[in-house]
Amino acid sequence: MVFDLDGTLADTSADLIAAANYCFQGLGHGDVLDPVADALTAFHGGRAMLALGYSRVDPEGAEAGVPEQYPVLLEAYGREIDRHTRLYDGAMDAVETLRGRGFAVSICTNKPEGLAESLLSRLGVRDAFDALIGADTLPTRKPDVAPYLAAVTQAGGEVERSILIGDTVTDRDTARAAGVPIVLVGFGPTGEAVAALEPDALLAHYRDLPDLAEALLP
Repeated sequence: MVFDLDGTLADTSADLIAAANYCFQGLGHGDVLDPVADALTAFHGGRAMLALGYSRVDPEGAEAGVPEQYPVLLEAYGREIDRHTRLYDGAMDAVETLRGRGFAVSICTNKPEGLAESLLSRLGVRDAFDALIGADTLPTRKPDVAPYLAAVTQAGGEVERSILIGDTVTDRDTARAAGVPIVLVGFGPTGEAVAALEPDALLAHYRDLPDLAEALLP
């Protein structure tokens, strides 16, 4: 069982938005992004948040500003990575149940590996996962299939007997490239609108995941 992280296992949006706003505060613009209204952009990564902010305060400066501020954002985010972040309800109970039923569990995320390791450690759940593949673990990132394959094999699993749990089109495309089922969460940043991506299953609550996993891999 391979999990995405941001927007799938944990709601990290508020801490991500705060890190982007730290950059704009330093530029004299104050809080440009809203932690609620701009939450969806947060799950598309630091560069997407910076681009959105620049589109509001300095569109012509975005081309130079985004790469310049991205390291600042990462540093700020790393300092306060778990201030507001919360695991979704029932997530770790589901992971424990899956492990009890013989599943290996791992994470494949487009968050830099070091930040993902730090976040999971601070949340006290890193040891629950057999492997973690981040955006920079390999030369490519999702939706390229290589990170997913590594997340499965490093956890001791078999690709043809694996499932990806995610929340975005990137996760859907990764699963399709690997030829495995994709389950999208209906409680993430886009809610049940992810059904439009035509996943193999839509997850309403983590309590349903263990039985759903066994149904998808009979």
